[in-house]
Amino acid sequence: MKTFRKLAKISIVLVYLVIIAGAIVRMTGSGMGCPDWPKCFGYYIPPTDVETLEWKPERTFKKGQVIILNETLQVAKTDFVTASLFNPNNWEVYTKHNYSTFNVWHTWIEYVNRLFGALAGLATFILAIYSLKFWSKKKRITLISWLVVFGMGFQAWLGATVVYSVLEPVKITIHMIMALVIVALILYLIFEVHESNKLHKHQKPITRILISSLILTLIQIVLGTQVRQFVDEQIDIVGENAKELWLLKPTIQFYIHRSFSVLVVVFNGYLFYIIRKSSLGFEKINWVIGLILIEVLTGIIMYYLDFPFGSQPLHLVLASILFGVQFYLVLEALKASKSHKTLYL
Repeated sequence: MKTFRKLAKISIVLVYLVIIAGAIVRMTGSGMGCPDWPKCFGYYIPPTDVETLEWKPERTFKKGQVIILNETLQVAKTDFVTASLFNPNNWEVYTKHNYSTFNVWHTWIEYVNRLFGALAGLATFILAIYSLKFWSKKKRITLISWLVVFGMGFQAWLGATVVYSVLEPVKITIHMIMALVIVALILYLIFEVHESNKLHKHQKPITRILISSLILTLIQIVLGTQVRQFVDEQIDIVGENAKELWLLKPTIQFYIHRSFSVLVVVFNGYLFYIIRKSSLGFEKINWVIGLILIEVLTGIIMYYLDFPFGSQPLHLVLASILFGVQFYLVLEALKASKSHKTLYL
């Protein structure tokens, strides 16, 4: 049990590192730093200078390696050495999209994001292998562990579609939601094998309220991705340096997102009051309140101080951590409810 729980904790940390890296990718506009997938410009380790992506005579290319030529990506059809003149028969145009810009910083930021994703995938695979020892007694642990592995595979595929679509906003949102699903599944595994789970007091409506609070957070995250989409569009229009203009004329989604945050604060404040008044335990509600307050503060800072460096990824990462803590609280409440029913059977 202890070894499995340690592996699960390592997996959840790596998944959160992927979320953090993804947030930094979006903050820096590095989503297309690697325009192909799973390699980066056809390399397992991406180039550090643009010369690597230029055609030159008497140079060896491997199949699949990429060059930038006339604002297009050209992919080597096979292994060959270039002659004195460019031979188009050795190359084929990359057709997934027409993005063909190289920026070394964007490339390596996106590469680190993918590297964390690969490490997280490896960790969840090891976790699933180890879970086979539970098959005879707790099949659901094994099944969910392998579901996480398939979820990571699906997430990797989603990442590829995001690149192929040149960062289509809807696909970015789905990519984020899938990350939260994986977080929830791993947290469930951690909870299930925690032998010293404290049993909290049961109060009939508390589980429903906690679930409602979790749903509110998920809705708020989705609304936030829509606001982020608008900000990205404004960056394309006014430029990265004109931060004061990014939210000068926000859409209705921004006002809904901002107003919805008030509902989240009030709802969770009420939840905190019930838990404390009835002495139900659920100590992680303190984390929830703290995370929400910091989340609101980062939102205010972004709007009134024109997006200080790091505020955007911090805002997103805090939201994903909040989701995880709330989901764990739901698990604790469900266990308390189940134990309460068992006492009266």
